[in-house]
Amino acid sequence: MTPEMYPSSHPVLDDVKKLLNLPVSLAVDVADDGTLLTNTNIGGTSQLWEVRPDGARVQLTDFSSTATGRYLPGSRKLLISSDTDGNERHQLYLLDPESAVLPVSSLPALIDDPEHIYQLMALDAESLVYSTNRRNEVDFDLIRRRHFDGEEEILWAGGGNFAQVSASPDGRYLVSNAMSLQPASNTLRLLDVVAKQWQVITAEDIPGQYGEVSWLADSSGFFSSQDADTDFRSVSFYRIADSRWHSFLAEPEVNVTIRLNEAGNRALIQRLKDGQSTLSLSDLHTGDNLPELGPEVPVSLPEAGYAVAEISANGQQLAVTFSSPTFPDEVFSAALAEHLGEGPISLTQRTFAEGREIAKKLPSTELVRIPTRDGEQIPAFVTRGDASAVLNIHGGPEAASLYQWSPRNAALMLSGHTVVVPNVRGSSGYGRRWMSMDDVELRLDSVEDLVDIHRWLVGSGINAGRVALYGGSYGGYMVLAGMTFHPEYWAAGVDIVGMSSLVTFMENTSPYRRAYREREYGSVEQHRQVLQDASPLPRIQKLAKPLMVIHGANDPRVPLSEAEQVAAAVRANGSECEMLVYSDEGHGLSRRKNQLDAYPRAVEFLRRTLDAVLS
Repeated sequence: MTPEMYPSSHPVLDDVKKLLNLPVSLAVDVADDGTLLTNTNIGGTSQLWEVRPDGARVQLTDFSSTATGRYLPGSRKLLISSDTDGNERHQLYLLDPESAVLPVSSLPALIDDPEHIYQLMALDAESLVYSTNRRNEVDFDLIRRRHFDGEEEILWAGGGNFAQVSASPDGRYLVSNAMSLQPASNTLRLLDVVAKQWQVITAEDIPGQYGEVSWLADSSGFFSSQDADTDFRSVSFYRIADSRWHSFLAEPEVNVTIRLNEAGNRALIQRLKDGQSTLSLSDLHTGDNLPELGPEVPVSLPEAGYAVAEISANGQQLAVTFSSPTFPDEVFSAALAEHLGEGPISLTQRTFAEGREIAKKLPSTELVRIPTRDGEQIPAFVTRGDASAVLNIHGGPEAASLYQWSPRNAALMLSGHTVVVPNVRGSSGYGRRWMSMDDVELRLDSVEDLVDIHRWLVGSGINAGRVALYGGSYGGYMVLAGMTFHPEYWAAGVDIVGMSSLVTFMENTSPYRRAYREREYGSVEQHRQVLQDASPLPRIQKLAKPLMVIHGANDPRVPLSEAEQVAAAVRANGSECEMLVYSDEGHGLSRRKNQLDAYPRAVEFLRRTLDAVLS
């Protein structure tokens, strides 16, 4: 008998929908009085909520699309960012929750210009700094805008795109963090506000990523994490007096970052190893020489998992987002003493999703290292199930799968599959060397990693004919590449907002993103043949197994045309292709109603196609 898809009332599918319906909460800021600002998707899209010191939860926004924001330092006023239906043309809004009727469903934009992008870069009590591509739609300028009268000043109009701007406490300096033309790299520039002069303070011709900038209280210098000098991310200190970088904190095979509070006297230290986090706090001491950390006090997390944290401006409040493969994202907090004791610091859970008990039923996930044909090892998270397997490949590619909650992975686990979540070469989190091993001409080496994973799975008892690929964005490309370059290994694939041709992707992605992506993939002008040779579409006749394609109509990164052309080509070959397009989504599915439609259908599709091998 040919296996059928789950009926709509099947217990497994019912549990999958319960998992996908679980709300998650993320801490985005914390005020000096302990009020927490969170992103929570209880209503179907991620909106801003407050969790107040007495435990009351108050919804602040009810925009039509995802809203996020930050407090103005020393205030409960909010600077909010939101786009329209996933188009990523973010606009900025100011909200005073103490005078507004909550939740607000709309606000006047600070600048009424929905055709361009406005990204918050820096914020203080008097002004904000934003970047915008309104001048030519490609390059982003930096603009400082005063809150009280809206007066604007152009800080930078020299082109490029920005990740962050940070102002020194005395207002004398600004540091901008801009993308450079080296792969997975950026450039730090220092602006002397008085002299009106910019100075490049990192080597633009040497690959390196620089992270968030945190200034000392006396404005004598700042910290930034970086991997230009070390394979894994370490912390360096830039001292204004001698215009030099000084190594501050580095550990083997660990990514280390430091964030200071606004007062610049307390350090929040995060370490990331194999996708798992540890957090600690330390009081910072400054003197005539380099700053020094006091004794580190660990933060007690609920279990092994992934955590990110926010510290209040006065350093007295800590907010933590924590999750693990069986623990959906929740927000925790702690009030901190003026002087840290010996610790550890205990956290109090502040958000509680109804129905989260279902996540506890999931099987455990283990970290493994999978050997490759050339002597490397692929880090991967594996959850054991039956003799079928699904590989879920992350996007980026300069990103990573972490030891954290994923409702899509959980849904695949509930369906009974063995689930493999790999960090193939090109992934971040495992050193710059590993992240650079798929650049431009090396693209197909990462696709070969999928074959190595298949070989390992078969050696672990998985049926060789019952392995499927699943992935989003670059992971979607990997699905299509795996099924066209190595079609004999895969029984089915689910491509979510993936690229079917690297040539047409580079030609049609939004203009402001093109130069940024050329660093990783190569340019059409100089590397057309390389891009063509690594593209699934020219060899789509090889794709003969069932394919599901999911895409958002407003995707500014990977245009809908990438999905349309691959679906048309697969169907023209006479192969099965189910295509789902959502008119109110961009690069991925952010609305729960669409997730509840698409992802259970993907679960049904994979269960049917992988079970069909047995018939």
